[in-house]
Amino acid sequence: MESTPANEQLEHFEIQLQEMLIPTEAEDAKLVQKGLMLYRQGVVKQLQIWNDKITSMVQDVNNVHVKLDLVFASMSTCTCPEEGFCRHQMATFFASFSKFGSVSDWVTAWREPAREQKAVQDWGMQTAKDLIKANGVLKPDYSRWVHSFEVSFDTLLASKKYSSPFVIPELYGIYERRVHASAPVEQEWRLLYELVAIVVSFRKLAALSESLGHDEDTVRRAYLHVFHNLMDDAEDLSVKIGVQSLPFAFDEFIERLKDDAFDLLRCASGLEYERIFLYRLLWVQFFKRKSWREEELTKIKDGLKALQDWENPLPMMVAGVHLNLLVGDDEAAMKLIGQFADEEIVPYMLFWIEYLSALKAWRRVGALIELFLQKVKAYLLALGGYHSCVTFARNALKAVAAYCTENDRVDLYERGLLVMLPYSFGEYEYMLFERKQYDRWGELQAFVGLDFYDLPKDRLKVIEKERPEVLLGMLHQTAQREIDQKNRSSYKMAVRHLKKLRTLYKKLKRVDDWDYFMETLMERTKRLRAFHEECRRSKLVDV
Repeated sequence: MESTPANEQLEHFEIQLQEMLIPTEAEDAKLVQKGLMLYRQGVVKQLQIWNDKITSMVQDVNNVHVKLDLVFASMSTCTCPEEGFCRHQMATFFASFSKFGSVSDWVTAWREPAREQKAVQDWGMQTAKDLIKANGVLKPDYSRWVHSFEVSFDTLLASKKYSSPFVIPELYGIYERRVHASAPVEQEWRLLYELVAIVVSFRKLAALSESLGHDEDTVRRAYLHVFHNLMDDAEDLSVKIGVQSLPFAFDEFIERLKDDAFDLLRCASGLEYERIFLYRLLWVQFFKRKSWREEELTKIKDGLKALQDWENPLPMMVAGVHLNLLVGDDEAAMKLIGQFADEEIVPYMLFWIEYLSALKAWRRVGALIELFLQKVKAYLLALGGYHSCVTFARNALKAVAAYCTENDRVDLYERGLLVMLPYSFGEYEYMLFERKQYDRWGELQAFVGLDFYDLPKDRLKVIEKERPEVLLGMLHQTAQREIDQKNRSSYKMAVRHLKKLRTLYKKLKRVDDWDYFMETLMERTKRLRAFHEECRRSKLVDV
């Protein structure tokens, strides 16, 4: 099996690092700055790139040892007391990156969002300031509301006075403050006004993103959080309005809002997940009448038939699944789910699992979870990015936990843990240890490939006391991995593992097995003189 070139491994690590560090977060900006200073001071020593790892010694206030995991960035370690990714790991990354590219260019590209945001703090404050003022004092009128939102949005965001995507959050903030300031005074109308504003603004921003040609990565880095904030606000408003008794005067507004919500499915080709999330949220929290939902389902069926060849059917199909579940036609919903590729439908299934669990519709939830577990592996493979996969796996396990707990289906929960490995490792490791299934706990550590001394010391003490034989295979594996590095420092680590291994064999009264193993190992490594010297120096073998 050919090894991956170091520059490709580092590129994979770099992608994960960009997911972990956000340039507009003050703490992350400080971390990058401190790491850059250490790198430029030349205090990163003994840098080695080998076997999906980068190791170094960094001369800071105290010397620390760093290990970067090029496969799973979040599993990188440093001997300093800082939690998470630290300045020493950052400096080691820069020292490694400098061998293949410009560190200055990397930092400049990473900082771009914060720089662009600063440039437009005061721009556009006077533009279109009177366009929506009348909404707060005149009689509520849906058409006037929407017109004022659209004109104000276009004046502030659709003008051509900027070229960078990183100015959009600042401009949207100006627009949003104008909308809030012009809301009706009456509480019931104010809530509805703000919900309509969110739906219209969301649709306008999605269409603007597409017209500007912003790809998925650009949107994610520059202003995806704006859409997510709108989704959170819409949920709060929908709940507040949904618990009230709606006045008859709302009827016309609700009919018009349903049409605008339907347009979320067709207003752009990108941002599928966000558009669908807002659409589904409105139909769960706000549009609750069965007659409304049945009418919408008919509208979706007609919409699917009318789709052009060039139009993406996914949003409309997901909406079809959603409305079928809302009206209780699970058979039609499952049939529609079967028409999707696994990687397409899986991210949308968690919403329905959580929705039906909240209703305690356990029979319906069970069937949906079984289908989800059949499909989730393909989605994780397509998703890529260790951090993203871990986050999704964690959310998925949380979603299925309610059903498994309520119905005593530990077997189903464990199946979920198994199918989502290695991204479910943390949860699975915890469960096996708490249930004292130490043999399986050891097998899991071996599967993931953790070094023995990377494991939690409190766990090791318990297992060494109760089931020491579980640790034998892990120590054998770790020692062999160090020997395979074929350098003096690795041989010293291997001897350290072997001494621990000898202690365990003696504790288990298997000294003959230990002697046979060492005899075989020394014969197999007879050409590795430095390793043999370390073994003799440590009195693992007779001098």
